[in-house]
Amino acid sequence: MEQLKLKQDGLDIIDEIIHIYSNKGFESIPEEKFSLFKWAGVYQQRPKKDGYFMLRIRIPTGILTSGQARVIAELAQEYGRGLIDITTRQAVQYHWLRVENLPDIFRRLNEVGLYTYEACGDCPRTIIGNPLAGIDPNELVDTSSIVKELDEKFRLNKEFSNLPRKYKISISASVYNPAHAQINDLAFTPAVKNINGEEVVGFHVWVGGGLSNRPHLARQLDLFVRPEQVVDVAIGVTKVFRDYGYRQKRHRARLKFLVADWGTEKFLEVLTEVIGPYPSRGEDRTIGWNAGYFTGVHPQKQKGFSYVGLNVPVGRTSSEEFFALADLADRYGSGTLRTVNTQNIIISDVPDEKVEELLKEPLLKRLTPFPKTFEGYAVSCTGNEFCNLALTETKGLMKEVVDYLDAHVQLDSPVRIHINGCPNSCGQQQIADIGLMGGKSKTARGMVESYTISVGGHLLGEGRFNTQLKGRVVKDHVPFVLKELILFYKENRNEQERFTQFVERVGIEVFQTELDRILGQVVSS
Repeated sequence: MEQLKLKQDGLDIIDEIIHIYSNKGFESIPEEKFSLFKWAGVYQQRPKKDGYFMLRIRIPTGILTSGQARVIAELAQEYGRGLIDITTRQAVQYHWLRVENLPDIFRRLNEVGLYTYEACGDCPRTIIGNPLAGIDPNELVDTSSIVKELDEKFRLNKEFSNLPRKYKISISASVYNPAHAQINDLAFTPAVKNINGEEVVGFHVWVGGGLSNRPHLARQLDLFVRPEQVVDVAIGVTKVFRDYGYRQKRHRARLKFLVADWGTEKFLEVLTEVIGPYPSRGEDRTIGWNAGYFTGVHPQKQKGFSYVGLNVPVGRTSSEEFFALADLADRYGSGTLRTVNTQNIIISDVPDEKVEELLKEPLLKRLTPFPKTFEGYAVSCTGNEFCNLALTETKGLMKEVVDYLDAHVQLDSPVRIHINGCPNSCGQQQIADIGLMGGKSKTARGMVESYTISVGGHLLGEGRFNTQLKGRVVKDHVPFVLKELILFYKENRNEQERFTQFVERVGIEVFQTELDRILGQVVSS
């Protein structure tokens, strides 16, 4: 891969797609070129031989206009069989595309200020952030313009289009860490510092986070950054990664491995050579973690206005629903929609007197602001329906699981359940209360889909990844096993004790014993 990137910059594939492969068709694409398609935001869809593609649209910090949403809906309707997925990085994903469709998709998205370019590949990917940027009562500063400026600096910039590996950035000034700072390669979180007798609002900087099969929590540098300095610091960190990151083995090429080997002091020392000296850390202003959930009706910082957070079950929606969302955003709000890293969506800027009328709209029956307990806290990767890396189906199973749990368990506090079809962690299972990871198990019926279960993940404070329990659960038994584990929590928790707190109090060994008991019950029945 490194040799291929030296022969051709990944961004050059965009012109080849537009002027060569879209005219000559799928069969004309050399095998080695498919890996470069990622720089155009395009992956081969499963099965590869059928010639269909998956495509991601960058939506920096998740903010969309109604006009952009309509173009997204139109293109999905024309080329993608009406299917739209919202991802865990606030992007929108299409399926069922042909290479012949791509130039028109690129052109029409670009005309409304949307891009697929570098939504994938060894480059700075979609910059995620606070979906409430500009309207959040709990943010220290509006970060939307910072994200926009940095996105424009990186996009189609060949100075940064050949990084050692994928590179993910998070920028948020919300005190509730909605952008999951600790699992990004580079993250900025809210802080203040007294400088010359004046309290200055700014950011702290985290580096080296990432998931996949070797997850690392990001570490905070001894650095305080003013809002107007974020872009310069982000470019500096990216240069350090570009110039010093590992390129010998792709499975060890993420920034997290460099940070783990160097430590934060050496990393900051090298970074300072690039960006110059900055003040030391100030005072963190992150006070909690909302896990990226915004469902319901909530007041904005603009008096008299509210935002309405809608649940999109397992992140899957359609062109028809996207057209309707755009209409609702125009009719009740300011024409703005906001995608969320929990695969949900927000209608913002709704005058308080219009909220009740909005809640009566037919679309809000399925995309409800008031989902059931388990339905409202479920995240799923794409799964083997479309993804070539996935070993198992995910979205259908997650829908089955939450429907079963909502029918059989009455609970007054949420339990966040995430599912991945492989170890690559697009479903971010490591930060979930309960994480499922797909694989295969040998049974009397042959090889069947099965899942490991991990418990106790969160991003409070420095964060903690969940712990995998021993044993695999075959797909058919997953709903029942999760029900029993959650009932074990419900029956033994302290008052107002969250699931992660319960796991920390009773310990993994107790959970393992309970899982063994449940699996024994399943086998005997």
